[in-house]
Amino acid sequence: MSQALTPPLLRYGYLAGFLICAALLGAAYYFEIVMYLDPCPLCMVQRLATLLIGLSCLLAFVCAEYRWGSRLALALVTASAIFGYFVADHHIWIQHLPPDEVPACGPSFEYLIETLPLNELISIMLHGDGNCAEVNWMFWGMSMPEWTRIFFACFTIAGLISLIYTWSRGERRNQLN
Repeated sequence: MSQALTPPLLRYGYLAGFLICAALLGAAYYFEIVMYLDPCPLCMVQRLATLLIGLSCLLAFVCAEYRWGSRLALALVTASAIFGYFVADHHIWIQHLPPDEVPACGPSFEYLIETLPLNELISIMLHGDGNCAEVNWMFWGMSMPEWTRIFFACFTIAGLISLIYTWSRGERRNQLN
């Protein structure tokens, strides 16, 4: 009789991670559509990182019984969370620049997509612009990028712990066989 590689509690943790990401993306679209807070380029990149984490959590949930599928999904969760953390950190840095050092505002995202080649679009999206310096919403004294940095830090830690756990559990299983 073979025992599952991933215990049910950990497996449902992956599902919870997916649902948390879905809720965060839903909140982001609520802020955009209902509260009319247009996302800046760095906000868009943070949304992409959140989407990647959510899809990777879903993949980890589905592939929990397969050693390499689970490890790959957890590596994607961790890598996406680390990427999102650094983007959020850069965003916070831009928000705290003195007014005379804030970069100039750029054209709309739609215009950039229509006119720029992909490599320039990615560069602009990762560097941010003057729109990224605006703080339009705060909760408990922290802006959205500060909250997303906490979210990304939590997912980085959870991803690393899950990776270490699944790796060590798989190694112990190999030693028993």
